[in-house]
Amino acid sequence: MAVDAARVKELRERTGAGMMDCKNALVEAAGDLDLAAELLRKAGQAKADKKASRVAAEGAILVASASGRHVLVEINSETDFVAKDENFRQFTQIVAEQILARRPADVPGLMALEQAGQSLEQTRQNLVAKVGENISVRRFEFVESTGTIGAYVHMGRIGVIVELAGGEEALARDLAMQIAAAAPRYVAPDDVPADELAKEREILAAQTAQEGKPEQIVAKIVEGRIKKYLDEITLLGQPFVKDPERRVRDLLAQHSATVRRFWRFELGEGIEKRAEDFAQEVMAQAARSR
Repeated sequence: MAVDAARVKELRERTGAGMMDCKNALVEAAGDLDLAAELLRKAGQAKADKKASRVAAEGAILVASASGRHVLVEINSETDFVAKDENFRQFTQIVAEQILARRPADVPGLMALEQAGQSLEQTRQNLVAKVGENISVRRFEFVESTGTIGAYVHMGRIGVIVELAGGEEALARDLAMQIAAAAPRYVAPDDVPADELAKEREILAAQTAQEGKPEQIVAKIVEGRIKKYLDEITLLGQPFVKDPERRVRDLLAQHSATVRRFWRFELGEGIEKRAEDFAQEVMAQAARSR
């Protein structure tokens, strides 16, 4: 089958494998990117799949808190130009305040809320008409907790809320920064779904077999690599960013604290943005401002 060059490029970005390896994997996988990435990993031609880190949208991530309530919200725009606009920023504040005050169940419920005589959806539509591009409230997490809460926002593009049992606010904030920087997917190894762990073990076994290791030690090598994998994807197993000689689990034990849960939003995660020439984008913005 013919393979689109754009898909080869995307697979290269995800896996770091060579162009021809990516093309051949896509042919074998009949164009399925996920399967092609898995085939490359099994063959030892890709060390990791960076699918989760691909970010393509603009807008803002916001964290707000009031009276033991906390919210993490993502609002998207088409361009960074609009994301920096004061009208857009005011809208993000209004959205966060409404979630904190009225605790809607989901985004449609949020947008139906009345504020200043009109629904938030009407406010959004008015903003779209004013700035000349689409604005959307994508997702939010509302957190009400009696535990220790830490929150952190990095450059308006990554936002984290973490909830601890025990510990101080300074520790919780440090862990929020850890989660923002190191992007763990789970708190602890027990939280990793069994099917995901089985798939990773299968991939690592194939990689190890490719290396020509003696059959009698392959299982031991795989289990060692599984342990390393779990340390990479779980918060407790990661080296603490402020002191890489210690693991997060050791830091928590020192403070007699445990992590109950965390939420991490990265701007545009999983959204594909249309490719557009930068000069054309500037011209489009100039035309809108006339």
